[in-house]
Amino acid sequence: MKVFAVRLKPDADLKLSLKKFALENNIQAGFMVTAIGSLKQVNIRLANQQESTVLTDKFEIISLNGTIANTGLHLHIAISDRYGKIIGGHLNQGCIIYTTAEIVIGSSEEFQFIRTMDEQTGYLELEIIHPDSR
Repeated sequence: MKVFAVRLKPDADLKLSLKKFALENNIQAGFMVTAIGSLKQVNIRLANQQESTVLTDKFEIISLNGTIANTGLHLHIAISDRYGKIIGGHLNQGCIIYTTAEIVIGSSEEFQFIRTMDEQTGYLELEIIHPDSR
């Protein structure tokens, strides 16, 4: 396993930055180890909703989980507002860093993650390529 650490600076787009990082580092089967930081804009898709929700205020990143690869990302985020209220959902482009985001990514060297259309869900879903199936 490889471990990567990255710090994102103010005004960076969280999802776009992670996508770029995965491509630049040829991450083929990554996963979030930990992430903290702050956002000044959030764009998330809440559970079972078709449309995204955009929030503008100051938020703390409580959790960022999911898979990351040069072939695509699937990440969920939990944030808290100034009152400690927590909301979470599917991470979309448009989550903008306020002060910082400190992120640690693990990467398996045994697998490859790709995204293929799943006829049952209608979404691009994770397909795991095992070493013995290559």
